[in-house]
Amino acid sequence: MTSSEQPATAWFEFLSVARYSAVALELQSSVVRGTHRRSKKLDEDVTELRRELGVFQAMMLGLGAIVGTGVFVSIGIAAGVTGPAVVLAVAAGCVVAVCNGLSSAQLAASHPVSGGTYEYGYRWLNPAAGFLAGWMFLCAKSASAATAALGFSAYLLAVVGQDSGDLHIPVAIAAVVVLSALILQGIRRTSLVNTIIVGMTLVSLLTMVIGVLPDLSVTAKTAWRPLFVPLDGLSTWGAFGQACALMFVAFTGYGRIATMGEEVRDPARTIPRAMIATLVVSSLLYMVVAVTAVGTIGAEALAAATADGTAPLLAVAAASEIAGVEILMTAGAITAMLGVLLNLVLGLSRVVLAMGRRCDLPAGLAHVTETTGTPAGAVTAVSAVIIGLVCLGDVRLTWSFSALTVLIYYSLTNLAALQLTGSQQLYPRLFSWLGLILCLLLSLHMDSQVWIAGGVCLIVGFLVRLISRRAGSGSPENQA
Repeated sequence: MTSSEQPATAWFEFLSVARYSAVALELQSSVVRGTHRRSKKLDEDVTELRRELGVFQAMMLGLGAIVGTGVFVSIGIAAGVTGPAVVLAVAAGCVVAVCNGLSSAQLAASHPVSGGTYEYGYRWLNPAAGFLAGWMFLCAKSASAATAALGFSAYLLAVVGQDSGDLHIPVAIAAVVVLSALILQGIRRTSLVNTIIVGMTLVSLLTMVIGVLPDLSVTAKTAWRPLFVPLDGLSTWGAFGQACALMFVAFTGYGRIATMGEEVRDPARTIPRAMIATLVVSSLLYMVVAVTAVGTIGAEALAAATADGTAPLLAVAAASEIAGVEILMTAGAITAMLGVLLNLVLGLSRVVLAMGRRCDLPAGLAHVTETTGTPAGAVTAVSAVIIGLVCLGDVRLTWSFSALTVLIYYSLTNLAALQLTGSQQLYPRLFSWLGLILCLLLSLHMDSQVWIAGGVCLIVGFLVRLISRRAGSGSPENQA
């Protein structure tokens, strides 16, 4: 088998695992029937989340998830893969994100509940597809949250002049605990804090852009030649495709709006507007930052800063002659990591809540605290998992694995959107078809080892699902 055939073969093997796992689960007919009865009971007991978010608050949550690790790290990674063409990769990532975002927007407007594509898969595809989306989301984003916590700790300790050795993990754990406690106070306070965090991050990024503009005109003439500089071992277009996939991952925070659809006021109006506004603002911001970064220090220096463990945008800020820009950029990186962590705990807890309601995870995680309207059990469980990963001290989740899980997730999103009919369909089907095709094409650029890791995660997930459903069917109220 040739190397070009391996990703495609891995794709079909991966889908085969999902298919046969689903068939095996459906054979558990008595378990499933008992679970349906338990789900009905849960619907009577569980308090719904509160709808308190308007267009602006929802948009800021989306930006909080996008303007974080992606803009501070992924541009440097992609620059090392394809060279100055990273700017074109950002534009291509924007196009893929828009197609997928419009699919998510109309699905969330038609079915505004917590869980995002997990719920859309259940409703418009089949239970196996829904579970696949939810489980892969949990696997990838839990590790991402731990990485964000460790990143926040490293930046903060560097600012105060402390060695990150002994304090690195405790500070990261403290960040998880504090933000989780904030989330437990309710979505209104959480949204306010998120807005402040995003505002500080945006100010730091815009200040950097303004600060390096005088140098941009001098260095820009040579920074773009040659445009394509593929990573060793990759073809020009192969490298560019991989960079596009990596940059698409950076934009996927807009899905946080759909994941929290149950907490949005007037969802049919609010969700599409908030998603479109989030995509427009973040796309413009990423393009401006990418052009500024490459034009100031060049793609090679940008990639080298990333490889050395230095935040690439700090290297860009260091080129500014304006005093204080580098310090402000460091502060922006700290707030960005906090924003990412906050939004990941939010998104993860809402998916866990949805999966608990359907007994794909322990049913106790579906409880919502009546006084605050918060899924306290889900938030606590998510926080515990993240803290466990933080304690490892070195969470090495590659961007390639994140890209694969996200591409699978949004492939299912687009498949679900293609099932919408009549008034449910807000945008032409062309966008959903384009989103699906582009996700599948980009997934072929993922390494076969990443596909194997994804397959292992999927098998573990279906085992967890089976155990949770068996436990639910054994409950006394299901014996009637």
